[in-house]
Amino acid sequence: MRSTYLSKAMTFLPLLLLAPILHAQSNDATGTTPGVSKVRIVRLSQVKGSVQVDRSDGRGYERAIANLPIVEHNQLRTGEGVAEVEFEDNSSLRLAPNSLVEFPRLERSASGATISSIHLIEGTAYVSLVKPQSGKAANEFKLIFGDRTLNLDPAAHIRLALEGTEAKLAVMDGALHIDEANGAVSIPKKKTATFQTSDQSEPTIAHNVETSPFDGWDHEASSYHSGVAALSGVNSPYAYGTRDMSYYGSFVNAAGCGGGGSMWRPYFASAAWDPFANGTWAWYQGAGYSWVSPYPWGWTPYHSGSWAYCGDMGWGWFPGAGGGGWYGLNNVAALTPIGHTSGGGSGRTQPPHLPGHPPLPHAPSMIAVNTRPIVGSQVASPTKFEFRKDSAGLGVPRGTLGNLNKFSRESISHGTASTAIYASVPRAGQPMGGGITKSEMLSASIHRGYAPSSSSSSSGNSFGTSYAGSGGMRGGGTTASPAPIAAPSAPSMPSGGGGVKK
Repeated sequence: MRSTYLSKAMTFLPLLLLAPILHAQSNDATGTTPGVSKVRIVRLSQVKGSVQVDRSDGRGYERAIANLPIVEHNQLRTGEGVAEVEFEDNSSLRLAPNSLVEFPRLERSASGATISSIHLIEGTAYVSLVKPQSGKAANEFKLIFGDRTLNLDPAAHIRLALEGTEAKLAVMDGALHIDEANGAVSIPKKKTATFQTSDQSEPTIAHNVETSPFDGWDHEASSYHSGVAALSGVNSPYAYGTRDMSYYGSFVNAAGCGGGGSMWRPYFASAAWDPFANGTWAWYQGAGYSWVSPYPWGWTPYHSGSWAYCGDMGWGWFPGAGGGGWYGLNNVAALTPIGHTSGGGSGRTQPPHLPGHPPLPHAPSMIAVNTRPIVGSQVASPTKFEFRKDSAGLGVPRGTLGNLNKFSRESISHGTASTAIYASVPRAGQPMGGGITKSEMLSASIHRGYAPSSSSSSSGNSFGTSYAGSGGMRGGGTTASPAPIAAPSAPSMPSGGGGVKK
């Protein structure tokens, strides 16, 4: 039966969700312009399966990790994996399996607006751009493929797929206005333009958008980012990462600690949890080492503000500490706890030890820091997800398990908390029978509750079908197959003691 097959096929899905736990590997630097404060970085916000990065330092491709900064001229490549890059204004880029993208230009203009150019070399990419804030200059986003460069309009949501000598650009939302040699071309919402990559001929426009197996994953991710709101206590032009902070934690009253006011704490973190116990030092040419956190929210709190240990409450992050500035690659200042004294004390620990010298030639440029075993939440049985105390959200899929606060309180009191789950796998233009490929499993999502019946799934109540129906797409239809999830085998953990995980 199909459900039995899916149950077996999904044994590796929890490992993909736990991917941030599995490594602190070796990667390296990129040549950046003099003046580190002028270096612009974007965030590798999601990594599932096989994903590699080339940081243009002569070391070639190495395994990518979540929260790794991406700088100009870097390349990102997916095998049997998917990846997401988040930009400062909460715009995002997603790569389907077997795709390759380069970042030729990541700059900031004198007005403060960002200038980004993305070169899709092969495969499929999704781009979701946000509307500019009122009174602020619009950011510039260029999409390059073949011999063409397109300026994407603000608020555009597109899918670009390279297929031989053709490039198919589907407009999922918004509209595109392209200046061609023979005049301007407009591509409305829910239309597809097919370009020839080898010449500048006018594209052909189809009056529909054919579905892809990864449209559901893209839709869920873009919806997650679109839900970002101004996070109370964080006043920064760098919006990326705040959506994760609002989902994986909250602000609490910390009067008398860290300068007073509110501090942010992750869910599933007791007073014994240490924000510096696990992570990776990543070397960047011209900038030195940058700290990379394994936690799904671990971007903004490690690039701005500062941490403090507040007695029975434990560690918390204060956004305004240290002047409230953005540290970028040089984020060592964010790792210096407020009121920290040499040797720690009162439950405090030392911040991660900064390596004393650059990596030697041909040596790993990512150094794992593991002063204690890392804890991760995980799928515990085919129909149950287990939240673990001091996992701080590690291993918890983003946005699909509802409000985490109650589970957090229960796990801290009892060590664990659990909820019923099921998974759905969006399928494009295929019948409900048949095998699920490993690549398709990358687009699967875990949901809280119980799987809909087969009849409700086919009628549009499952994730993939409801998306296709609400989006008004044509071209084969999308079905989603709910199924129990088999329990994973034990994941490997980064080595402790600050060693290098290859």
